This record gives sequence, C-alpha cells and structure tokens, in this order.
Amino acid sequence: MKKLLLFLAISIFVCTSLVSQEMGFEEYNPISTLVMPETKIKKAKFPFIDVHSHQFRMGSQNLSNLINPMDQMNMAIMVNLSGGSGNGLQRMLDNVSENYPNRFVVFANVDFDGAGAKGWTENAVAQLEKDVKAGAKGLKVYKSLGLRNKDVNGNRLAIDDPHLDPIWAKCGELGIPVLIHAADPKPFWDPMDSKNERWLELKTRPRRKRSDTNPAPWQQIIDEQHRMFKKHPNTKFINAHMGWYANNLSKLGELLDEMPNMYVGIGAVIQELGRQPRNAKKFFTKYQDRILFGKDAWNPDEFPTYFRVLETNDEYFPYYKKYHAFWSMYGLGLSDEILKKVYYKNALKLIPGLDKSLFPKE
Repeated sequence: MKKLLLFLAISIFVCTSLVSQEMGFEEYNPISTLVMPETKIKKAKFPFIDVHSHQFRMGSQNLSNLINPMDQMNMAIMVNLSGGSGNGLQRMLDNVSENYPNRFVVFANVDFDGAGAKGWTENAVAQLEKDVKAGAKGLKVYKSLGLRNKDVNGNRLAIDDPHLDPIWAKCGELGIPVLIHAADPKPFWDPMDSKNERWLELKTRPRRKRSDTNPAPWQQIIDEQHRMFKKHPNTKFINAHMGWYANNLSKLGELLDEMPNMYVGIGAVIQELGRQPRNAKKFFTKYQDRILFGKDAWNPDEFPTYFRVLETNDEYFPYYKKYHAFWSMYGLGLSDEILKKVYYKNALKLIPGLDKSLFPKE
C-alpha cells in the first residue's frame, strides 16, 4: 500500500512538472537576466513634432489634457491627422485657435468612396481647397484607400486611380504635404504559420489577416502608391510607417532615390529600427533629410522607447508590445544634428505655417 501511494505521489509530481513546462507562445515572456547600463529617458533631447497622431474628439475635448503630457515629453507640436472635413474640421480648428494655436496642427481627410461619379472629383478638390483655406495644413490618407474604398461601380478603388489625380495635384499646388498610409505589414498577407513574425498579432487580431484576394496582393497595393508618387513629382508625400519597408532599409533607400518627393515617418515601426541599430543608423545618416518623427497611437508612456532607440547606445532593452516585437531593442545613438532633423527640422520644411519659435535657434 505504501509503495502504491509513493508511486502515485511520484506520478502526480512528474505530471505536474511536465504540465508546468508546457505553455503557449503568448504566455512565455521571460525576464532577462542580462545586466546592462540603462539610460532613463522621460523626454526627448530636443523639442519635437509628432507628425502622426490621431485625436478624433479635438473639436470638443479639453486640449489641456494633451498639453500636459506633451510638455512633459518635450513635444512642441502635435499633428492631428484625423481632422475630417467641413464643419467637423472647422470645430477642431476653432478649438485649437481659441486655446493653443501654435501647439496643434490639423490635417484634412477625403472620403474616397464613390470616386468616378459625375462631379465627384471636382467636388472633392473644391472641398479640399475650402478645408485648407480654413486652416488645414495637410491631407491625411487612410489605409482604407486601396483596401476598402469603392469606386462608383463598387470596385476596389486603386490608390493610383486617375479620378484621384486632381487631388494629389491640388495638394502640390497648395503647398501642403500628403501623409499616406497604404496597405499594412507584409506578414499580414503571408501564411499564418510558425514562420510568420506577426503570428501573435494575427492570432489576437484575426481581422488583420489578408490574402491576395482580400482585397488585392500586398505588392500590388504598394506599387499603386509608388506609381502615384512618381506621377505627381510636385507634391510632397510622407509615407507613413516607412512605407512598410523598415525591415528592408536597402529597398527603402532605393525607393527614396527613385522618388525625391517621398519622405517617411517612423510611426509604429520603431521596433524594426531597434533590432538593426548599425544598419538603421547608416540609413538615418544617409537619408537624414527625409525622415520624420511620428508615433501613431497616443500613449504617452510609450514615447520614451522611441527616444531611447533614437538617442542612446543602450543594448538589449524591451519593446512595449510583444505582438509587434518579441525581440529586444538597441539604441542607434544618432548625432544631435540628425536628431534635430528627425525631431523637427524636416517637418518644419514640409508642413506650412508652423511656429518656428518653439524650436532652438540655429
């Protein structure tokens, strides 16, 4: 009897031990035992312009709630890309003008659905002109163009559809930039298997998974965007998320060489830069006049990771979203001159009417 009880106890112990060693990728999140110097950064080294923010309630919200964290992190100007159009845009512009006229910039948006209908293009261009006259400083294009927007016949609206050409041309004529987000990361189109780096994101957010027929191949959408850039050399385009080529900087460099009117924002791709510090630093050095700071999601606690990657030489530190990056990060240690360009100088050249007094005098 004693032997039987002992056998059962051992069996239970072994089974419990084996079960405790089995876990999913989601649960496995080890704490590194590596001890390294750590640079504590709460605010950027220089005042910066966030060219990629979304504030959908700016027409009615208390802007002081934004100013306080902005000041704490040294953000001089926030660019709200979600301005809409018409009356909604006007309410945002009025709130900014009445409270913090030099701290916020609002971009207009265009509803692309129905393109190709009689008078659609003329009306869209006329409304854009009104929005810019009211105070909009640029045009933001959402990823819905190329993914979800339909033309008058119900077909997927391509980014380089000829009916849209007058809009891009008008932006060049008005001297305002177009910040455009096209498609999504390439792994969203790849097989969702053990080789896909964004597997965890696709598992937790399954609606992001796409295919060559949903609604088109990734490369097709990206190529549409590039053809449009080339067709409008007099318009300045800020390619959001580094055009989804932050994981292939040599290719991105080729594209920048081909399209001198294309600039890139680093929003939501800092994890790609932080895992290739030497290569990324070389890229930032070569294309320092074409890169702009942007964050995308408004989470003030996440900004210091951007500062740490750009400013320090720290090694092997964590990113804040495992489903974006399960790897560790390294600092690029950019020079002050490059930092100034990324943080504010390049944006000052592209976006009209910004208050230059908020930034260091040269």
